[in-house]
Amino acid sequence: MATVSLAAVPDGATVFERNCSVCHSIAPPPKTAPPIAPLANKYHQRFQTKAEGVAHLMAFLKKPDKQKSIDPQAITRFGLMPAIALPDAELRAVAEWFWNQSNPAFGPGGGRGQGWRNR
Repeated sequence: MATVSLAAVPDGATVFERNCSVCHSIAPPPKTAPPIAPLANKYHQRFQTKAEGVAHLMAFLKKPDKQKSIDPQAITRFGLMPAIALPDAELRAVAEWFWNQSNPAFGPGGGRGQGWRNR
């Protein structure tokens, strides 16, 4: 019988704190990059499912591209972020955590309430 250690599953909040929080705050005001909650709201507007949003964010984190940005105004204001060299498991963990940070109180969220597309 195979067992899986919970320690082997990265925690998205921990990945964020270690690698992203230097530049990103969760809520406004911004640090040196856009805050997470309003940006997560934009992902909820753009993607129909959590799986689509997570896949896009993982690809973007690996290879940021202005043409594939969800928020071109953020790139104009803050510049294009550097590529994030993390294992896929950590990228997935932080991308899934990011998706769950959507909060309409911090920007356009479609008016459907927090987590309405968390499927």
